[in-house]
Amino acid sequence: MQQLATEPADGAPGGEELSLAERAYRAIRDRLVMLEIRPGAPIHEEQLGQSLGVGRTPVREALKRLQYERLITTFPRRGTFATEVNITDLAHISEVRQELEPLAAAQAARRATATDRAVLTALRQELESAHSGRHDDSELMRLDLQVHRAVYAAAHNPYLEDTLVRHDNLATRIWCLFLDRLSDMAGHVEEHGPLIEAIVAGEPEKAAQLARGHVEGFERAIRAAI
Repeated sequence: MQQLATEPADGAPGGEELSLAERAYRAIRDRLVMLEIRPGAPIHEEQLGQSLGVGRTPVREALKRLQYERLITTFPRRGTFATEVNITDLAHISEVRQELEPLAAAQAARRATATDRAVLTALRQELESAHSGRHDDSELMRLDLQVHRAVYAAAHNPYLEDTLVRHDNLATRIWCLFLDRLSDMAGHVEEHGPLIEAIVAGEPEKAAQLARGHVEGFERAIRAAI
């Protein structure tokens, strides 16, 4: 049985521990985002609790949040399931991200603390190894998620961060669905390098431009793979 590891809250000091419900939420969320729980698969509270080493209450609290975030859905008399990945949602998701990703990047460039910049710099170093062949596509996708979430946290706007995390999660599910058809995943993830540099250097206009280009490139790549 895999126990949930203690981890710091996003943007919080490293010593701050998360509640069991929060840790369960993050673990289940990322399984859904990375399609480790396949679209349409049934969600079993007891099995999830056993695999995470927690009781049903934290799992139930996590599932309530995940339903709001459109990652699971409940049908009367049928049960709870991972939501299907609908490619028709791509345009709607991209429409939101094309407006808000540049805003978050610009605000991160203005507001990032020394801790934020250290986190982003460490991720920048990790990106440099993307073409080394040490990362498979799944690991590259997890790195992509880490970078996006670090940028959102560095913007220091909890409402903006919450909105973008949810939409990036939905976009990542689409990406994972077409992973075997996409070429140059390493190149896509490496695009974050200049964005991180602009944020760390405190260049909001450049950061915004790079963030918008990244989102537009994501949509083009998916449409080309369909």
